[in-house]
Amino acid sequence: MTIDPATEGPGPAITPRTRARARHILDHYYIGPARNAEVLEIWGYSDRMTYMPGDRVALHVSTTAETWDLEIGRDGVTYEPLYQIDGLPGRHHATPADCSVTGCGWPVEHSLTIPADWRPGGYLITFRARSGDDMVEEHHLILVRRASHLAAAPYLMVCATGTWVAYNCWGGSNAYEGIAGPEGNAYSPVLSLDRPWTRGFCKLPDGAPRALPDRPPRPGDMVRYPYMEWAYAYGYSKKFASAGWASYERHFARWAESEGYDVEMATLHDLHRDPSLIDRYRCLIFVGHDEYWSAEMRDAVDGYVDAGGRVARFAGNFLWQVRIEGEGRQQVCYKYAALDQDPLAGTSQAARVTGAWEAAPVSRPGCQTFGANALRGVYAGLGNCAGRGAGYSVYRPEHWAFAGTGLGYGDTLGTGSRVFGYEVDGLDLVFRDGLPFATGADGADPAIQVLAVGLAANVESDHGTWGETRYIGWDDAAFRAKVIDGADTPETRARAARGNGVMIHWKRGQGEVFNAATCEWVAGLLRRDPQVTRISKNVLDRFGAE
Repeated sequence: MTIDPATEGPGPAITPRTRARARHILDHYYIGPARNAEVLEIWGYSDRMTYMPGDRVALHVSTTAETWDLEIGRDGVTYEPLYQIDGLPGRHHATPADCSVTGCGWPVEHSLTIPADWRPGGYLITFRARSGDDMVEEHHLILVRRASHLAAAPYLMVCATGTWVAYNCWGGSNAYEGIAGPEGNAYSPVLSLDRPWTRGFCKLPDGAPRALPDRPPRPGDMVRYPYMEWAYAYGYSKKFASAGWASYERHFARWAESEGYDVEMATLHDLHRDPSLIDRYRCLIFVGHDEYWSAEMRDAVDGYVDAGGRVARFAGNFLWQVRIEGEGRQQVCYKYAALDQDPLAGTSQAARVTGAWEAAPVSRPGCQTFGANALRGVYAGLGNCAGRGAGYSVYRPEHWAFAGTGLGYGDTLGTGSRVFGYEVDGLDLVFRDGLPFATGADGADPAIQVLAVGLAANVESDHGTWGETRYIGWDDAAFRAKVIDGADTPETRARAARGNGVMIHWKRGQGEVFNAATCEWVAGLLRRDPQVTRISKNVLDRFGAE
């Protein structure tokens, strides 16, 4: 695959020599420091994720170059460079081997005050270092919110930073693979925020593939995962398509801005620290891959909706409870090993164990917040997991969310734009007179309106293709069988291999929730799918009204 070197955003093109170096540094699944002063590199992170005008931003930077350049710009519909300084003195700092757990510990190399005229949004930070005619460029991201004394926007988009942290493989470990996890784990249950974001989380070239291929595979094709192939070829993290600003929130923010919606931004970690910050907004927006939350984050949203707030969720895979520790700079999630290794297991605080929301002892199904459950769904359109699926089937076309779409009963939504996947949330359903209803067996409120349904799978189909290696085996289905049915048997595992994804509307307390329950909704906005666009506008227009 050839990438146009004139990538969107600031800065000169990345040279082939730089990409070759990146591939050399990439150690199969993670990106990190070369720990070699002869390798030209630069990395950086900030002391916080979100700032307001007047706040001081501290940048922790390490580089092997003698000098480095800094550029900061607002990453909106058009990129606006707003701050640039060249020739900053370069210093290379030792990085602990377990930096993904304990943090990098680099000193502050540059700081700045957010000017009063910086508008709310995502701000791309570009670090550049040169040696002779060679150059490297890496990226970071911060959010800027409107000053608290000013009137709030109608909408607050809450970025899925719990997932960003969990998938960040910079330095060696994340919540999936790792070099620093405890013995017997292939991942680290403790992850630090004091490290750079991995390559691809903050900025991507035009043409970078999404988690779902643009078109379903043809019958007989060997299963492939183009986004991983691309990542390995060009020196990006293979998790770039699963998390981060560049793949998800950025696209929704740019679309909303282009349509005239006034949207401010915050992070889930902001919400954990200050639950009251959401009270001044009419509508909360969640986008993309929204997998990891703390109980405090969730409590805040539950209280907000019960009190009359509205939630527009264009996201999927609401699965794991986390804890935020270490003065807010560490995220903890033991996941599958929670009952064996989480220190809170078996204590009076067992409900705070960092396992799946639907699993004991947490036993707080996601449907009680967003109207759908992760373990009733999961994979759609990924590899051979419903890889040739059509998207949603519409069942209640008379609902206001479908106004102006031209959709009728039984029509499919998002087939061409590939919005359904790569992970979706579902419900235990029963069909009566051709309409789906929530049974409530999984903790869902039977009053939830199920607007559309698609099919998902937790195991990749085996079509007998010689030489094929599939990515999704039986582990997810076995885990789901234990959680939902209490045991992993051939019968329960077969049941657990099947799932669904739902689009729902739910009037809860004094407020209401719309949930598309899919990670890839933004793909429909990127590809200008008129029906996906119309539904998005219908939801925002209704939920943002006074």
